[in-house]
Amino acid sequence: MLRETLKQEIDQLSESQLRKIADLVVSLKTQAVPPAEGELFWQQATPMERAQNFRTWVSQLPKTHSSLPSEAFDRGNIYD
Repeated sequence: MLRETLKQEIDQLSESQLRKIADLVVSLKTQAVPPAEGELFWQQATPMERAQNFRTWVSQLPKTHSSLPSEAFDRGNIYD
């Protein structure tokens, strides 16, 4: 029953919502399957799994809101 209800709900989602669901499914799959002994995550993961893993890692970084000063973005200052 749950499977059929989910299928009906998925059929009503927009393309961007479906992409988010696909990312979530990839994330859940990577959590459920431990990497093989001696094999690194990036060696056995699909590109989508690696991207999701990177997004998860980035979301856990501290949000300090510090940025470079405006002068750092000026091309002329590169050569100073």
